[in-house]
Amino acid sequence: MTESMIDFSCQDGIARLTLHRPAAFNALNTEGIVRLAEIASQLAQDPHLRVVVIRGAGDKAFCAGGDVTTFVEQSEQVGRLLQEMTDPLHQAVARLMQLDAPVIAAVNGVAAGVGLSLVAAADLAIAVDSARFNTAYTQIGYTPDGGSSWLLPRLIGQRRTMELYLTGRTLSAAEALEWGLINRVVANGQLDETIEQLVTQLANGPTGSFGGVKRLMLSSSTNALEAQLAQEARTIIAQSQTDEGREGVRAFVEKRPARFPRR
Repeated sequence: MTESMIDFSCQDGIARLTLHRPAAFNALNTEGIVRLAEIASQLAQDPHLRVVVIRGAGDKAFCAGGDVTTFVEQSEQVGRLLQEMTDPLHQAVARLMQLDAPVIAAVNGVAAGVGLSLVAAADLAIAVDSARFNTAYTQIGYTPDGGSSWLLPRLIGQRRTMELYLTGRTLSAAEALEWGLINRVVANGQLDETIEQLVTQLANGPTGSFGGVKRLMLSSSTNALEAQLAQEARTIIAQSQTDEGREGVRAFVEKRPARFPRR
């Protein structure tokens, strides 16, 4: 299996990625991760991209992590295998996080290991009330990848992150919401409608402005205050001189909804 591991489409600036191994709880193996990196690279080069939605196939799992069976089958070469997996995985995560377009995780079930990393890397995460979240790594004697050791402390704090890694605790959707890991919990039958409403809202929004916000958020945890203030100044000045910025201000003054231009 290659491309079929991830169903991908992009129409009218809306990209949809479905991790498609429902029999394996949408676990990612090397081929699936390479495909994910290819798609992320393609999206990074799309000037018309507005929104990205990532979800899992079926109704059981978003993504249960890496395909652990391959670690056993290739135990003698597992180090090389993990290198072949983490290189494209980390490339994919970085590119998704650096897109101007907002990335939405539609969490339709279990999110564990790298699946949890993808949820954390998304800009917004909506989960069904039956979803469950687990770091999974230490339960097989491994350590985190996919950026979760960087992302989780910033989302939920270091103490809670350590609890998840060290105890193997599984969070319910309600707990994940309370901890700040996800944005919203919906009933199982309401996920599609909720995601589509959000997609429509974001697709009609100022994508360049969203990208500026994302870059500011990424730098805020490493910049000193003065450096962050300087970056804020550069970003707002640059955005004010774009068609988006001009339309947004004009619409505000004219007391009408903004009609942000599509790039």
